[in-house]
Amino acid sequence: MLEDLTAAAFSPTAWPAAYPRGYAVVDVETTGLARDDRIISAAVYRLDARGEVEDHWYTVVNPERDPGPVWIHGLTSDVLEGAPLFAEIAAEFAARLEGRVLVAHNAVFDWQMIAREYARARGEAPVKQRLCTIALSKELRLPLPNHKLESLAAHFGVVQQRAHHALDDARVLAEAFRPSLRAAAAGGVRLPLHECRPLTEWSDRPRIGQQAGYGGRQPASWRPSRKRPACAYPNPGRYEPGKRLKQGMRVAFSGDTSVERDLLEDRATEAGLHVATSLSRLTSLLVTNDPDSGTSKVVKARQYGTPVVDEAAFGQLLGDVQPASEG
Repeated sequence: MLEDLTAAAFSPTAWPAAYPRGYAVVDVETTGLARDDRIISAAVYRLDARGEVEDHWYTVVNPERDPGPVWIHGLTSDVLEGAPLFAEIAAEFAARLEGRVLVAHNAVFDWQMIAREYARARGEAPVKQRLCTIALSKELRLPLPNHKLESLAAHFGVVQQRAHHALDDARVLAEAFRPSLRAAAAGGVRLPLHECRPLTEWSDRPRIGQQAGYGGRQPASWRPSRKRPACAYPNPGRYEPGKRLKQGMRVAFSGDTSVERDLLEDRATEAGLHVATSLSRLTSLLVTNDPDSGTSKVVKARQYGTPVVDEAAFGQLLGDVQPASEG
């Protein structure tokens, strides 16, 4: 079935007009997974509208700190000492991303690391949308044993030469993405595109209660798990548009935010709100800048009739949260 769809996608008339005009397949290796970790190498394969390779680029980056798990990425302090700083490669990196959809395996991780590096360099990456190949493989219902890059590569017969080397990982992903894209086009599959927002407010302070780790390719989340204190107030129910938030309300977040997610969640907790990691019928409000994204939280919010506001509106609401003691 997949082979038939892939073959059909070669027809010039079969290609969906709404698909992007170009892609930047990206892989970054990092010193770890936390918000104060840094990029130590980056690779980009530029692809045309149908997934054909146009060119590729690779660089190592001096992280200005310990390189982290050398046994995974192989980049020692000696290798990185003479490498350029991220600010010195930011313009070239941006030129490779300009006007393209960023494609990565567990794309939220790569994007957030990139967005943070540009924020440190007082710039913005010219990326409007990203596509996660894990999400695409799920949309295509590929018969994979798991969602590791090596499993996706093996499914399409792509041979990996140096796992956890940014250039080879990007090559492998580009070669696996091409048949995935063609199968999606042949089947009329809506690509799982998500909005990318640059960080305008962020912090490099280590997280309290953070569980450290380094997954290399796909941690369950790009943000390591963090345990929050239980909310002291009962849930008063759903937020009513036009009214105030009330202490105890359950608030969930979905998608990119300009203010770092942890900072937003901290402010919500400090205001007496219950920050929920998932969305249920008990959720009072969903905060998202991309209500058409199709994420599980957005879909459930639509099903349950949960009120939705964007980041700016939520920021205004946080300034005047009703105490639980008031009627």
